[in-house]
Amino acid sequence: MVTRLKEDIACVFERDPAARTIWEVLTCYPGLHALTLHRFAHWLWGHRLRWLGRFTSHFTRWITGIEIHPGATIGHRVFIDHGMGVVIGETAEIGDECTLYHGVTLGGTSWQKGKRHPTLERGVVVGAGAKVLGPIVIREGAKVGSNAVVVRDVPPGATAVGIPARIVEAGRSEVREAKAEKLGFSAYAVSGNEDDPLSLAIHGLLDHAVETDRRIELLLKYVERAGVSVEDDVATADKFDPKYLSKIVD
Repeated sequence: MVTRLKEDIACVFERDPAARTIWEVLTCYPGLHALTLHRFAHWLWGHRLRWLGRFTSHFTRWITGIEIHPGATIGHRVFIDHGMGVVIGETAEIGDECTLYHGVTLGGTSWQKGKRHPTLERGVVVGAGAKVLGPIVIREGAKVGSNAVVVRDVPPGATAVGIPARIVEAGRSEVREAKAEKLGFSAYAVSGNEDDPLSLAIHGLLDHAVETDRRIELLLKYVERAGVSVEDDVATADKFDPKYLSKIVD
């Protein structure tokens, strides 16, 4: 128990820059409290002390705002950030190194007995407000965008966004994020929902900026191949008039 608690505390420091001291983490992080109490509830559930396990889960929900069924299986170094409104169903399985933000639901889609909740493999990140529903598998390293509704399996390392969730083009989100950082802000909170006009506009601008940079780099390579020193010419602005550029291209 002490070893797991140390792992959980270290996990908080790794993934939350707001964490300052161990005492603060121990006393002020409801995600840590919920996971610690869940281990006790899960132990009770496994030893067929079902009512006591459910009561422990109910008490945990009351003090943390996080509802984890005692039958759920949760791995090592799982981090629930903020946590308010998180719901994890009975047959849900969460692998090591996963991260859940507030408002996440790992729920079922039927009243049938047996496996009816999602499985999250190692390193999965589920954004705020996302709903992952049914006995589906979110593969290792995958990400689920904020407010997404996922009802199908997500491949390893992929990103699922939207309602219903779909897999975004591989690598595009990383390129957008890198460009956004260069422009002076992070696109972390930008929704991937293609129905949102603001999101569409921001993503379109970022994609345009990335493509413009690519074309400029290509143009500079052709200019340098022509034997023109770009660094020297930048200092002389009048050389970049249309007539001069036409001579370079010719």
